[in-house]
Amino acid sequence: MKNFSYVVKDEVGIHARPAGLLVKEAKKYESKITLSKDGKSADANKLMAVMSLGVKCGQTVEIVITGSDEETAYQGMKKFFEETL
Repeated sequence: MKNFSYVVKDEVGIHARPAGLLVKEAKKYESKITLSKDGKSADANKLMAVMSLGVKCGQTVEIVITGSDEETAYQGMKKFFEETL
């Protein structure tokens, strides 16, 4: 299991467009990727679940990755968050 925290810097948070990009990125990996915020969690492969977290700018998201390609998924997702959100 790999995990990291990320403070969202996008001024509108994880809204429709970045959530769609996040889901697209997560689907590249076999590992299960879960996002959590304030005790709620969402499967990163499900757009509506990701959007339902209501992540705003300045809020911290926990990302947990478990599975056969978790190291690759960890590197890819960390890069995605840093470059996109």
